[in-house]
Amino acid sequence: MTSPEPRAPRERLIGLFLLAVAAVLLVSSVTWFGSDRGAIGIAQVVVGLVVAAVGGLLVRRAQSS
Repeated sequence: MTSPEPRAPRERLIGLFLLAVAAVLLVSSVTWFGSDRGAIGIAQVVVGLVVAAVGGLLVRRAQSS
């Protein structure tokens, strides 16, 4: 059987990846507001915040292991 230790670095990497994706989503959402498509911009901000929350949770969980 495998030990649970290798799981923490994987969770941390996935969490950091999700935080990077969230940053791109949040920064690029400005373009939707600039092109008069505010509804898409708001949806992208919401998705970015959800992805950031999941990524932060994974990073925090990996650090506590």
